Amino acid sequence: MSLAPRAVLVHRTTEYEELVARHGTHGQAAFFLASRGRDIAEVLERHHRTRRALAEVASAVPLSWRRTRVERADLDRFPFAPEDVVVVVGQDGLVANAAKYLAGRPVVGIDADPGRNPGVLVRHRPADAATLLPAARSPGTGVDELTMVEAVADDTQRLVALNEIYLGAAGHQTARYRLGLDGDGGAVEAQASSGVLVGTGTGATGWLRSVWRQRSGRPALPSPTEDRLLWFVREAWPSPVTGTSLVTGELTAPATLSVTVESERLVAFGDGMEADALELTWGQTVRVGVCAERLRLLG
Repeated sequence: MSLAPRAVLVHRTTEYEELVARHGTHGQAAFFLASRGRDIAEVLERHHRTRRALAEVASAVPLSWRRTRVERADLDRFPFAPEDVVVVVGQDGLVANAAKYLAGRPVVGIDADPGRNPGVLVRHRPADAATLLPAARSPGTGVDELTMVEAVADDTQRLVALNEIYLGAAGHQTARYRLGLDGDGGAVEAQASSGVLVGTGTGATGWLRSVWRQRSGRPALPSPTEDRLLWFVREAWPSPVTGTSLVTGELTAPATLSVTVESERLVAFGDGMEADALELTWGQTVRVGVCAERLRLLG
């Protein structure tokens, strides 16, 4: 017997909830903000808008479906199932945070606070949920297959991200490693830098773009569905034993960029989620390239 579809509503703790949790009461949170020239009324209104959006989406789930919620901090522990339709209610970044755990499940992005989010990934309004949820289960529904980036270490650790993967020292101090590029005659260069950034076309609207704009002779940014990545070495430092000749480029599948650690500890994390990072030690090698999985986002 096949299980009924399950709507998984992904959300995150609001700024108001974080403030009250930190300061204990609404009044203490209001005093804290006032001491810094802010009014808690604005924060509370955004909280209410987000909660109303979440409630509206929850009420739109078909009666025959199962439903559950998961907070962003619990994504790495949540058991997603094959029959799930994932509904992200929040901002664009929340879709990126969830993407690595979804393994091809359909995703609906709902903008909880229109006007404050670019709407690149949260493309729909809460009122659209009643139509979008059944459509997500229909084979004929149009979805965008967004390219993702993958890092695989030689001890089988694996990391997937929608926007970008950063490899470097925890705390962003100087990272030491050897960088190699497939298809470039086996060229390898010892480097000391602020780390390596490898990003997708979806990530080209954020961190990747800010680095890209600072480089001359840069390759064109990829589109979100293009099987092409850009990579940049951040602030490479020249010395008698470290070089700066391999600092930017592009990767198309199946080519990979390899980084061999020459520090006591480096990390690799995706989409800004430093708490869910690969831990890499001296001599380990990690390869980064186009991921075979895609984020299936309803258009």
